[in-house]
Amino acid sequence: MATVHEVIDAKLRTFIEAQPLFFVATAPLAADGHVNLSPKGTLGSLAVLGPDRLAYLDLTGSGAESLAHLRENGRITVMWVAFEGPPNIVRVHGTGEVLWHDDPRWDEYIGLFPAAADPGARAIVLVQATRISDSCGYAVPFMEYKGDRRLLAEYFGRRDEEFHVDYVARKNATSIDGLPAVPVETLRGQVKSERL
Repeated sequence: MATVHEVIDAKLRTFIEAQPLFFVATAPLAADGHVNLSPKGTLGSLAVLGPDRLAYLDLTGSGAESLAHLRENGRITVMWVAFEGPPNIVRVHGTGEVLWHDDPRWDEYIGLFPAAADPGARAIVLVQATRISDSCGYAVPFMEYKGDRRLLAEYFGRRDEEFHVDYVARKNATSIDGLPAVPVETLRGQVKSERL
């Protein structure tokens, strides 16, 4: 049975920040729309901002469902699972806001993410918690963390800004349900394109 917490206390924060993987769930308003569940990784891409707030660095990928859903309705759930140590599952239900590169608050938040040193950052997602809970996770298997994959950073590190912008325009401008996802114009002149 889940335990509901008033805030992300020190114990929950320590657990959250130690996990190399988390999951983000979102959904469109349309009943026939696709519910999305995305794995998010790379240590240094998530920050706990306070007792009921967190943020993560959204990296460019083959789709942009979470961003499209957040733009449409703001609903989000973030989940962490203990694959090592004592069993535990933590969920933060809440509302999310997307910050693009051209948002005046971008510089205020981007420094919170060590992962931002790599190319491929597409957005920052701010999450305001409305429910914080943890549960047992007794059936979650043990798995060993061996390190972050560097493939995404290497992929975009070998390419220039124009390639990144074109990639996003082709693959991330709309969701699979046709919702607006990434406004490509927010990336021009902003995408880190140094070679690794």
